[in-house]
Amino acid sequence: MMNLNERSLRVVEKLLARAEERKVAAQAIERGGRFIDCGIDVPGGLLAGLDLARVCMANLAEITIVPGDVAGRACPVVQVVTDHPVRACLASQYAGWAISEEKFFAMGSGPMRAAKGDEPIFAKISGRESARSVVGVLEGRKKPTPAVIAKIAAACQVSPTGVTLLIAPTASLAGGVQIVARSVETALHKLAELGFNLRRIESASGSAPLPPVAANDLAAIGRTNDAILYGARVVLYVRGDDASIEAIGPKVPSSSSHDHGEPFAAIFAKYNNDFYAVDPHLFSPAEVVFQNLETGRVHVFGQVATDVMASSFFS
Repeated sequence: MMNLNERSLRVVEKLLARAEERKVAAQAIERGGRFIDCGIDVPGGLLAGLDLARVCMANLAEITIVPGDVAGRACPVVQVVTDHPVRACLASQYAGWAISEEKFFAMGSGPMRAAKGDEPIFAKISGRESARSVVGVLEGRKKPTPAVIAKIAAACQVSPTGVTLLIAPTASLAGGVQIVARSVETALHKLAELGFNLRRIESASGSAPLPPVAANDLAAIGRTNDAILYGARVVLYVRGDDASIEAIGPKVPSSSSHDHGEPFAAIFAKYNNDFYAVDPHLFSPAEVVFQNLETGRVHVFGQVATDVMASSFFS
């Protein structure tokens, strides 16, 4: 199988071939590297968001937008299907790299993380790789500087000319899509933290509603989190015994957290907008279903909270 960065780079080249159609713009960076603006100085859009999500997952998933509703109101749904959930979600998509350089800060997603390969999650999964070029996705409004590119290049052991970054703000169409496409990822990350044997997971599907674009990034953080915490539904196709699923299952959905139950904006404000102060058990899908491929049993944990989403999206 082609390495993760090579797979994402193919998506990037296809995106750039229709940059005008996708409403994105590429820009070279002094001393090497490039970034693709998907919503800062250009509109971006839903299709750019799907491409962002595909880049995040190294194109190891089918990602689509389909009709849906929240509390009887039309609200599109982002669907994700993958037969390589651990590689796609944890080795690539998970936003596990805090990139900080002078006044620049962003959480990094995508396969460049596999080339860096030193996050704690890589002690639990396979997925580290060497690469000649690396690709990453950032959530934010600041454009990367040459120093940021150099730092990423050094960490990934590539030349600065081999670094490609794609960026979209949280409060943008493209940014919203790529965030809401993390339904499966949040389930797998929670399972990794709980010590579940990830090799048991063969395939996965997930969905979450795409909220309205908010007026600012802080409000968008609230809505996109609510889409996952209160609206995401994930099905995991697993092997092995049922007893371990029954034991761990209640700990997986967002409802296992003491912070669950109100819009994320209110929770975030309660903790002075400090992500690290929020109960980490909250960051999970609303509903997680385990389908055991060996025993035929189905285990369902958690539930969608339509009232919280309606308050967040439409009030």
